[in-house]
Amino acid sequence: MTTSTTTDRAADERVQVRRGAGDPLVAEAEMPPLGHFIDGAFDTTGPVSAPLVDPSDEHQVALLPQAGTAELDRAADAAAAAFAAWGATTPRERAELLLAIADRIDAEAELLGRLEALDTGKPPSVTADDVASAADVFRFSAGAARSLTGLGTADYVADHTSLVLREPVGVVGVIVPWNYPLLMAAWKIAPILAVGDTAVVKPAELTPLSLLKLAELIADIVPAGVLNIVLGRGREVGAAMSSHPGVDLIALTGSVGSGRAVASAAAESLKRVHLELGGKAPVLVFEDADLEATAAGLRSASFWNSGQECGAATRVLVHEDVADRFVEQLVEQVRQIPVGTPDAGEDIEVGPLISQTHQERVLAFIDRAQQDGARVAIGGAALPGPGYFVEPTVLVDVREGTEAAREEVFGPVITVETFADEDEAVRRANDVVYGLAASVWTRDAARSLDVPRRLDFGTVWVNSHLVLASELPWGGFKGSGYGRDLSIHALEDFSRTKHVQINHGR
Repeated sequence: MTTSTTTDRAADERVQVRRGAGDPLVAEAEMPPLGHFIDGAFDTTGPVSAPLVDPSDEHQVALLPQAGTAELDRAADAAAAAFAAWGATTPRERAELLLAIADRIDAEAELLGRLEALDTGKPPSVTADDVASAADVFRFSAGAARSLTGLGTADYVADHTSLVLREPVGVVGVIVPWNYPLLMAAWKIAPILAVGDTAVVKPAELTPLSLLKLAELIADIVPAGVLNIVLGRGREVGAAMSSHPGVDLIALTGSVGSGRAVASAAAESLKRVHLELGGKAPVLVFEDADLEATAAGLRSASFWNSGQECGAATRVLVHEDVADRFVEQLVEQVRQIPVGTPDAGEDIEVGPLISQTHQERVLAFIDRAQQDGARVAIGGAALPGPGYFVEPTVLVDVREGTEAAREEVFGPVITVETFADEDEAVRRANDVVYGLAASVWTRDAARSLDVPRRLDFGTVWVNSHLVLASELPWGGFKGSGYGRDLSIHALEDFSRTKHVQINHGR
């Protein structure tokens, strides 16, 4: 395995992984059925070839079946058959069902959190937020379902009254990432069901447990066929779903590469595509910023979910006049971050990365950054196993144009660059293929209004970062994809407009 060394502290001073007692996070009786969920029932038959591994201790949790053409066809057919009745329900009926799902999530929040931790290694603070946010997006979508309307009637041509209807699209294929298995599924499923669509969902092969459990918990609430889940690898099942003639729209949260593959496969049938892809969120720290508050804010915004977050505050551009002072405060914040397994305490902030492959990828990124001239201010190494842990890391002296300044790490790593003036900061912030999120840290009121308008990102925070709400849209520009999750815009993305014109001339 690739390893990196830090110049900040000796090995015996390095952060230690705090570990719990090692008791099972989830009892065998609490596990969901390990199979596809199609037409309201679980199918656990078929070849089991995909091992699930707990990333915090590397033990095998389960083996799962993989979907083939037959399973995907059955799921798409079930969704299409259910659409006739589900698409004809009233907004009130759909809203009541979504509220019932939210109530069920709340009632089983503790179990869903432990399943999420078993799949991903997430700390309790992250799993608790994931589950609560999943329930909230169902509640928001319930209200939005009853507020989504088309244009009112009017005569735009003499003797012809027009109205614009908002209709469901049909069967929506959903591909869910491994970093937020339950929450990202909720972000898609809630608005899809709210507008009257049905769904075929493929969870990430590494992290299906919480979504399978949700399906089990709500099987008595959701009509058969409205929500279907097929298991399998993205390059196989995801690709087949994207080109499947029975799927009317495909929605993905994933990498830029996955987005390209999905869009290409969907092009054959000209189905609509909804993509929420990666990011390289710049953090512009101006000379008048509250440096202490900024460093404290980045402690959470950069390392939330172990940095496996597409909107994470990973790329700091700080004014050269305050760079040294800011880095000192940032390093001190990072030094205090507790790292550990999900059962090691409520105060744990950083857990393991999702897999050994991903751990090696992040460590290799740190090594290449140093080869390009960056210096490790703190962290920079793998932590002793078991588990796929990497130290919270700050890289400084990062040069413009290098990989570290431009490419997504998706791990617990912050890069720090300096700039001389506002125009340079904006130019360099925009000089990446991504356009998902950014933040501006300043006490200047005019700058706080002007600079966000000049940044080419779908969300720009001022004096905060990674603060989300179900009422507000989330999605990117450029290589970060298109379409919007959350807010009323998500319901619009998963529906279609129809113009009806009536000639009433007499």
